[in-house]
Amino acid sequence: MKNLFDLYVRSYTLTKENAPEFFDIVDDIYETAEFQSMADFIQHANITRLQHIMSVAYMSYRITKEKGLDFVTATRGAMLHDLFYYDWHVPGDGSHRLHGYRHPGFALKNARALFSLSEMEENIIKRHMWPLTPTPPKYKEGWIVCLSDKYCAHQESMVKLSPSRRKKFHNISEVLKK
Repeated sequence: MKNLFDLYVRSYTLTKENAPEFFDIVDDIYETAEFQSMADFIQHANITRLQHIMSVAYMSYRITKEKGLDFVTATRGAMLHDLFYYDWHVPGDGSHRLHGYRHPGFALKNARALFSLSEMEENIIKRHMWPLTPTPPKYKEGWIVCLSDKYCAHQESMVKLSPSRRKKFHNISEVLKK
């Protein structure tokens, strides 16, 4: 595996042609209208929730596969970790209070409505916000999703805020597109 930043940037260039195994694992989730609606919401900085989820899922997929863990379950759990249907940035909307603490439960409820989930997938979704949520992930795969989520959120903020990081991001993504 290359460094984590290169892996993060690669997640912006994913297609069914250049990442067939990844899409074989997630295509039934990816193709749903509910999942595609994540493109309508900003997650961090100016990155959509759909792209954020894809970055977390791809990073989790690559790391868990390299470590010999259950990469299929980790990837699917990561795809569903932020499946909630509201914009948490709307000021004055009290229903989104304590979003960081509450959205894993909303995502789990929404994922259950669409898919039959394994115990590990449920744990990944429910515990991905540790330490905001008090109980940590139960599985190694869940820890990888939790940390991948934090890494991607950090990068999304840094690419917007740091001109040098933005330039590096765009340079790498251009090379990867070729």
